[in-house]
Amino acid sequence: MSKSPASLSPTGVVALDLEILGEEAAALGRAGRRVEETLADLAAASPAMRETALHEAAEAVQHYFILRETRGFRRHDDAIAAYDIPRAVIARLGAS
Repeated sequence: MSKSPASLSPTGVVALDLEILGEEAAALGRAGRRVEETLADLAAASPAMRETALHEAAEAVQHYFILRETRGFRRHDDAIAAYDIPRAVIARLGAS
């Protein structure tokens, strides 16, 4: 006995949960792209613009970490390695 397509569709609560998960994933993806952009800007920054670029990169990384933490990711070692986040940026976050 096969199920009809209507019986396979998610309930309202499940559909909402899926929508929320999709939005959270999209937000995390956007934050990750922002980390990439600000780190590239930092790498290309002239000495005169380094402080500004460092500040922007630290803000982007902090935002990314906060989003990760809201999803239950408490350790960021994998993200630090994946994005090759410089120690100078991490130091701005108060981490060592």
